[in-house]
Amino acid sequence: MTTDGMLRLHTLRRGAPGRLPLVLLHGFPLDHRMWLDVTDLLPGDPTVLAPDLPGFGDSPAGDDVAEGLGAPAGTPSLEVAADAVAAVLREAGVERAVVAGLSMGGYVAMAVLERHPDLVAGLGLVDTKSTADDDAARARRLELADTVLAEARVDAVLGMRSAVLGATNRVARPDLVDRVEGWIRDQGPAAVAWAQRAMAARPDRTAVLEAFDGPAVVVVGEEDELSPPAAAEHLVAALRDAQLTVVPRAGHMTPNESPEPVASALGGLLRRAHG
Repeated sequence: MTTDGMLRLHTLRRGAPGRLPLVLLHGFPLDHRMWLDVTDLLPGDPTVLAPDLPGFGDSPAGDDVAEGLGAPAGTPSLEVAADAVAAVLREAGVERAVVAGLSMGGYVAMAVLERHPDLVAGLGLVDTKSTADDDAARARRLELADTVLAEARVDAVLGMRSAVLGATNRVARPDLVDRVEGWIRDQGPAAVAWAQRAMAARPDRTAVLEAFDGPAVVVVGEEDELSPPAAAEHLVAALRDAQLTVVPRAGHMTPNESPEPVASALGGLLRRAHG
């Protein structure tokens, strides 16, 4: 569903009524499809919702989303993405949910928790981190944003098709490399640039996690080089009620490299959130 600058919200699975839905937020530079491997493996009968974040998949551009929210256009931010997620969920009648995200989706999930705490009944953080970029990482993001806009294509981020995978699967799963490349090529340069600038501007949200008193899970690939196990341990230390899952022989894309343990962790989170 999408109207007047709202994000496109996909129903990946329609479960039993009256239960907390699971909301899945995708990583960069992808869209909701990265969660399809996990969806059918989830235990129980949950409803699973997955928005395309601003500019990605079927969602309108970041500036259009900002204008729809009454926020200033031209200033990319994860806060706009978080507010847009909350708005489309409430438009769909969702007032409370378990919210989980991978990488950039994890950054957005933490921003949702900060800005819309009443919405978050449980938190899933998958291959992500709560800290801000250092100066060098921030500069690289801004340079990449300028490059994709100047070239009017996403070739500058195609290296991520293998970088997001663990060392094992870069060799063992060439099909997965091709699949990730296809997802990246489906995105537009404006979305890539907007997201890079938004991620470059994000603050450290460790304190947001420290204040959260609900159930959480942290999932990380053993071979994740972008958000390594040390970053996951930092998340677990900040949260009051978190369970850690380390996925063997997987990198940054655990939902696709090894979806079974990711589905198990999220299913356990749903059970704990239902209480």
